[in-house]
Amino acid sequence: MDRIKLTPDLEFSRLVYGMWRLGDDTNTSPAHVEAKIQSCLDQGITTFDQADIYGGYQAEAILGGALKANPALRQRMEIVTKCGIIAQAGRHSGARVTHYNTSRAHIESAVDTSLSEMGIEHIDLLLIHRPDPFMDHHETGAALDDLVKSGKVRSVGVSNFRPWDWKLLQSAMTSKLATNQIEISLAEIRPFTNGDLAFHQRLGTKLMAWSPLGGGSLMKNDGKLGAVMDEIASGFGVDRSAVAIAFLLAHPAGMLPVLGTNNLERIGKISEALKVKLDREAWYQLYEAALGKKVP
Repeated sequence: MDRIKLTPDLEFSRLVYGMWRLGDDTNTSPAHVEAKIQSCLDQGITTFDQADIYGGYQAEAILGGALKANPALRQRMEIVTKCGIIAQAGRHSGARVTHYNTSRAHIESAVDTSLSEMGIEHIDLLLIHRPDPFMDHHETGAALDDLVKSGKVRSVGVSNFRPWDWKLLQSAMTSKLATNQIEISLAEIRPFTNGDLAFHQRLGTKLMAWSPLGGGSLMKNDGKLGAVMDEIASGFGVDRSAVAIAFLLAHPAGMLPVLGTNNLERIGKISEALKVKLDREAWYQLYEAALGKKVP
């Protein structure tokens, strides 16, 4: 498994295991969660993606159960989590409206809660989950800088930010934003041409790609795109999910796909995407099928 440097002091596995569905499993016992983690570690997948809101604000605690049962696991993992979304659920069920909160008080409280829920001493990467139209970038930036200085957070970044949102927040910070986690896949190809990918590629930022299988839609596609994925998959002896991931891995921007599944068998096959080596024409076959027409 390749390792990717997001900052001089922070290195992630090229493939990331996403835990947004952790609370959806019928079995959330520490032993079962540990089995998922161990399956990832066996493949060299050491980076695990969380958010305080996942599972109705329960997923971090579920992960924490496994880490508390086997503390040695933490030494082999990099943990990403996010904050900033206040949904009318779980610990925020009393909120009058779903909203974003990027105030210093909320970010600091969210970090302390995440540390407690997961039973860990530091977060490897903290992301602001979504752009906040009400953000005071000076306050947010200073809060993030101070969390890095405190040691509670090793590095900070964002999720779902457009280039102008990134530049606004970064302008008020001394720490460098480490990454932007955005939706990008064969089912969501707009970032390849709308400036999002180009902006970060110019900066050398290694993006994290969420929903790389299009929320499962790519596995059900029975059109031209599905046929092209299956044709390429057959040549490498893998399923089409590996091809969809390989499409992102092949891009010179060096993206890190974030994959989430609760099925142990599928978890065990995540790294099969590394077997698929796409040349330029194969990449464009997939891109053309996703685009629905030939490139101009």
